[in-house]
Amino acid sequence: MMGNTRDVFAGGVAVITGAGAGIGEGLSRRAGELGMKVVLADIVGDRVETLASELRAGGAEVMPITVDVGKPDELERLAEHVHAVWGDVRLLINNAGIETMGLSWEIPSHRWEQTLNVNIHGVIHGVRAFAPRMLASGKPACIANLASIGSFSVMPTQTAYMVTKHAVQAFTECLYLEMQLTGKPIQVSSIIPGMVKTRIFDATAGEGEPEGAHGYRTAMREMMASYGMDLTEACRIIFDKLAAGEFWVDTQPEMTEGCVGDRISFLKNRAFPAIPAAARGLLGLDN
Repeated sequence: MMGNTRDVFAGGVAVITGAGAGIGEGLSRRAGELGMKVVLADIVGDRVETLASELRAGGAEVMPITVDVGKPDELERLAEHVHAVWGDVRLLINNAGIETMGLSWEIPSHRWEQTLNVNIHGVIHGVRAFAPRMLASGKPACIANLASIGSFSVMPTQTAYMVTKHAVQAFTECLYLEMQLTGKPIQVSSIIPGMVKTRIFDATAGEGEPEGAHGYRTAMREMMASYGMDLTEACRIIFDKLAAGEFWVDTQPEMTEGCVGDRISFLKNRAFPAIPAAARGLLGLDN
């Protein structure tokens, strides 16, 4: 799919998981502005109901649905319901994700499992639920998975999150190749946000993390507030790059280039893992 963003997406059905907050909310608003029919899927039903009321007031057609992406059966039911009510899906954005902070051995098992289920299994089973229907329709469609600048980085105390984002990036690359094998017009894209202003590092999002994670979360929240990209602008960029048919859908290309360059150097030189220079202050290592 390539062309003017509105021409590409207007009138189509968009399914966005994790639509009730953060990047998911921003993407949902942008999809509505572009004239898409938007399925707002989120584990917090009240959150998407509130968003749905606001978007409807602006003229958008929306469908709020409570879904736990960590449960494959719920994603399958979501796909069945969306296709029964609105038909073929033009755009699937597997966005739902959570940030988990803390030292790996201190994170409780239930928080580890929640992070893996939402961030990895939610993406995989989202594709598994919708891709067969997209392929069967024979129509142009797009699957976009939320990776991260963290897909190309390492960072102590953010291990759980980064493990999942490395996995999402690898899955999305393989999925791209698999869709090429089918010969069907299904675009696959990796959405790679850099530092975008959301509430992902709010204290309330850290329930279940070890006590020591609070300081890391606070430092990241303050850095995001100071240096993060505006959410609306980030979502505009994301939709424009999806419309252009790009695989690498990054909000801050210079940040992607830096992280990828560092990763290439690390692998080429078979170096020892090292804390990124920009992160040492966050961990109190430059004092």
